[in-house]
Amino acid sequence: MELGKELREFWKDEQGVGVIELVLVLVVLIGLVIIFKKQITTLLQNIFKEINSQSKEVY
Repeated sequence: MELGKELREFWKDEQGVGVIELVLVLVVLIGLVIIFKKQITTLLQNIFKEINSQSKEVY
């Protein structure tokens, strides 16, 4: 009887679940960055080129 009660309490205890979720999200994001590194770099370079060209028009 006591063991069953402890198992139910352990199953209901959600302490630390938020930390695990955060770690999993970070792992997925890091994985996506690694997979799409070249595409992200190209996209950012194009964005900064456009910003620089438009800023020259203002001055």
